Amino acid sequence: MNLRSRVSCRVLRAAVVVTLTAIAGGGAYGAGAADAVLTKLKGQYKRPTSIPFPKTNGYSDAKARLGHTLFFDPRLSGPGTVSCATCHNPALGWKDGLPRGVGHDAKQLGRATPTVLNLAWADLLMWDGRKNGLEDQATGPIEATVEMNQPMGILLEKLSAIPGYRRMFRQAFGRDEISKSTIAQALATFERTLVSNKAPFDRWIEGDEAAIGEDAKRGFKIFNEKGNCAACHSGWRFTDDGFHDIGLKSEDIGRAAQVPNEPTLKYAFKTPTLRNIDLRAPYMHDGSVATLRDVVVHYDTGFIQRASLSSEMHRLGLSQQDINDLVAFMHTLTSQDDIIAVPVLPTQEEG
Repeated sequence: MNLRSRVSCRVLRAAVVVTLTAIAGGGAYGAGAADAVLTKLKGQYKRPTSIPFPKTNGYSDAKARLGHTLFFDPRLSGPGTVSCATCHNPALGWKDGLPRGVGHDAKQLGRATPTVLNLAWADLLMWDGRKNGLEDQATGPIEATVEMNQPMGILLEKLSAIPGYRRMFRQAFGRDEISKSTIAQALATFERTLVSNKAPFDRWIEGDEAAIGEDAKRGFKIFNEKGNCAACHSGWRFTDDGFHDIGLKSEDIGRAAQVPNEPTLKYAFKTPTLRNIDLRAPYMHDGSVATLRDVVVHYDTGFIQRASLSSEMHRLGLSQQDINDLVAFMHTLTSQDDIIAVPVLPTQEEG
């Protein structure tokens, strides 16, 4: 989403919030107007009907199957013990359940492992936005000495020596040659297929009033009004793909390391999706917040005041009921997703 789109969404959301507030306070608005405003608000969260694939890396079953295999293959790491799926575990919301990632030689990394869920719609990736799309990101952890610690030249030799991989690359790209580019394209294609299924929230906005509880419905209203959550967690993925300083105590300057001349980006990190959020504790870029309730409390009262603090951050004055309702709402964003099987890996013995 570009800046103009984000501004337009915020203007629309602000208008909806003003109208909802007016309806709640009585006045000239009737039940019909309230229903119309709620319907319009729900419309901002409707799921897309297809997955976008770039023209430069279009979808094919063979390419997705190859990417799936590579994603689960520990031979992509230098020691042969770590795969992409080691840190991006489908059973843990496509992350690792740890406060911070663990890399090569079991050393703790500086930031939490981000999810790879629903990234087909994302542009800048990583907590600090240093990767421009999935193809750019895919091989970064492989080559990083602190993560998978695999020199690309060695990996290409390793995969080229496996007949099954040569066959899979030929099926996906029309040639046996294995390159950094084709590895990245295959991994990116598979990762774009990792899309969360419909959650109770989706069924509710489609018209099933019984799909979520009354507490979650109140939470949705708070999310879009008093809680100010939708200012950044917008759209069907519940993220604006932007970077914000939310007032965490941290020495990590985040996005400012990539854009040093923009003071508002100091301590700013990418807004994470809230889809399947209750599977991905602990929270924040450094794993410093244990529960969803703690996350809400941080946004209400726990942030640090400083020059770079996002303009969206302010005291919310939430009651305990408000907090309970917000947490109940966020639980409705978790879906029962398709099981991603661990593939049978090709071996050197294959003919």
